[in-house]
Amino acid sequence: MNRDPQAGFTLLEVLIAFAIAGLALAALAQGVVAGLAATQGATRTEEALVRARSRLAAIDGGTLRPGERRGEDGGGFAWRERVSPLASAALPAAEGFPGAVAATPPARVALFAVTVEVAWQQGGRQRSVVLESRRLGPAGPARP
Repeated sequence: MNRDPQAGFTLLEVLIAFAIAGLALAALAQGVVAGLAATQGATRTEEALVRARSRLAAIDGGTLRPGERRGEDGGGFAWRERVSPLASAALPAAEGFPGAVAATPPARVALFAVTVEVAWQQGGRQRSVVLESRRLGPAGPARP
């Protein structure tokens, strides 16, 4: 079969070229969609981390109360704070220190485990960021 160089492409060759181009475009579009989803996931995770850091920084050692608190943070984020006592001890009386009042009773302090979790829904799944810390705070009354 001799082919004339001026004849051009056959219909079959054109259809195969379109099929290959369509597959390449579909793969490219899928890659773009996956990249956008990953970027959105990273953005939401960073926002949750900033919110969790803010909540953890707001927990003051003077106001630590054991227990769990939770709420909504807006933007589809929910938060949970958990404070658990780990240990307590009595600090020595301040009698030996300059300027100390002689009748100062020993203070009791406690070490608390503090956990902050910020959660959100993404792609039909529950996602969350958890930060943990240890804080010193006043201990409850001494038990006999």
